Amino acid sequence: MQTQQEIINSLPSHLRPFAAVQDYRRYTPRDQAVWRFLLHQLRNNLSQSAESTYLEGLGKTGISLESIPRIEEMNDGLREIGWHAVVVDGFVPPAIFMEFQAQRVLVIAVDMRTFEHMLYTPAPDIVHESAGHAPFIIDVDYAEFLQRFGELGMHAIASRGDMEVYQAIRALSIIKENPRASAEQISAAEHKLTAAIAANDTPSEAALLSRLHWWTVEYGLVGTPDDYRIFGAGLLSSLGESVNCLDDEKVKKLPLTVDAISCAYDITCEQPQLFVTRNCRHLSQVLEEFGRQMCVNRGGAESVRQAIQAQTVNTAVTNAGLEISGQFSDVLTDAVGNVVYVNTTGPTQLAYQGKELPGQGIACHKEGFGCPVGRLQAMERCLSSYTVDELKQHGIAIDTEVKLDFLSGITVVGWLKKILRRDQKNLVFTFEGCTVRSLQGDILFDPAWGVFDMAVGAAITSVYGGSADQDAFPLYRVAEKSEAVYTPADDGHGGKLFDFYQKIRNFREASCQASKSILVNDAGKQKIAQWTQELLDAKFQEWLLYFELLEIAKMCECSEAVCQPLLDQLKKLQQEGDDNQRRLIQYGLDRLSP
Repeated sequence: MQTQQEIINSLPSHLRPFAAVQDYRRYTPRDQAVWRFLLHQLRNNLSQSAESTYLEGLGKTGISLESIPRIEEMNDGLREIGWHAVVVDGFVPPAIFMEFQAQRVLVIAVDMRTFEHMLYTPAPDIVHESAGHAPFIIDVDYAEFLQRFGELGMHAIASRGDMEVYQAIRALSIIKENPRASAEQISAAEHKLTAAIAANDTPSEAALLSRLHWWTVEYGLVGTPDDYRIFGAGLLSSLGESVNCLDDEKVKKLPLTVDAISCAYDITCEQPQLFVTRNCRHLSQVLEEFGRQMCVNRGGAESVRQAIQAQTVNTAVTNAGLEISGQFSDVLTDAVGNVVYVNTTGPTQLAYQGKELPGQGIACHKEGFGCPVGRLQAMERCLSSYTVDELKQHGIAIDTEVKLDFLSGITVVGWLKKILRRDQKNLVFTFEGCTVRSLQGDILFDPAWGVFDMAVGAAITSVYGGSADQDAFPLYRVAEKSEAVYTPADDGHGGKLFDFYQKIRNFREASCQASKSILVNDAGKQKIAQWTQELLDAKFQEWLLYFELLEIAKMCECSEAVCQPLLDQLKKLQQEGDDNQRRLIQYGLDRLSP
């Protein structure tokens, strides 16, 4: 059995800072009661409406209805199907989330939703991430689809506007989840998100892919528009929407096609339409339909232009396999659209097969990078494929002045000092005293600018989001602990409220191990009667605590004299509560009804 830390240590270095170790002691007795209520109710709601794998998957992935899952127990189940789980504190950048998924690692938010947000939490929590996402991984086809989604998602080009929207969503979610937040704080955060979305009016590749993720992984249905089951994690973890989505008059059901990317979504409200996939194979087909059009699979000038428009760090790959990572600022093309020169601005990295090349990191290329792309005149193959001896036959040798004439008309003249090779390929030519000119005579590189490292390649075959070697060129930081979701450690009653929850929990656990005769004995009934009076005397306004005790009282066949006051108090709190509280209490009462 691997420990949490051993699993974290097995991850790529740049992912490790985002993974945390679950401290199970941080979950309060009320957290456990919230989990138990939600999971039992979800099971009731979903027993007929969820895809048949769901209930089986809960058990096989180590998720109990009775208590918040321990990450070790989840990994015991996931390991059998080649996956792992790690916990994270709060929010993870979308590209990092996708890379975890590509590594067959399920990211589990460590926080438990608060009592105030039982029906819906705006922040990632362990209910959504574990009970929503984990169960269907036992389906091999779905697990492969999820992994492939991660592979494409981590390579999607995200724009600066996407990051601003993400930051605004994260800020709003954290504020909304904090019961101490003021109406003014929530309003300001909502306004900031609205402004960020309005400013980001041209969806990037990553934004379009996130829509497909939303309408499948998060809010997907499987079957046909007339006969469907739920499999999306957002629906599976929502008490309200898992029921409301079944109303075909209020929620349209549309067949899933790649056109779903044209449908934006709003995370703050229930969805007005949902998409139905036929099966996992269909999911994969739609995903690949989108993936074929992604820049990572197309390359070329148009892909570089998308990277320029994004104003974020992206990577262009030459046909030689050399990876140029930076914020692209310009691309020159010939009359038929072939890339002939690319430029970046700011820190830039040259890498090969995901590893930064020696002396070619962001410390070397602080201000930016530029290089010609294409074949040389009088040379039939890409410059990368020539041996050292073949290069000498063309007048290209170290410690000599070399002139390279590209078919595009670009010329490179300078003293060749070094050739960096990998796998029998030339990847970088390093020049001193070098001048690079365009066909029109414009200076693209001047000797006064220092050493010229020329990346080798006849074409740009791929462009993808992020840097090639994120260990050496990290793009994302881990949120500070103060930015994580607010989790109250104090019950506001000197610990008495949590003590009540714990006493009831201890009694239930002991009772579950007892025979029926012991379960309903006089001593047990007397204890419940005593707790009922103590709870009523304390006048706690905590409906879930009254429900927990009423559930135990009914299980132990307590008298009406014990059960009725608890039921009366629940109905009183139902009348006095907001819409969410009234719904939750009704869910509980319906479940306790004969």
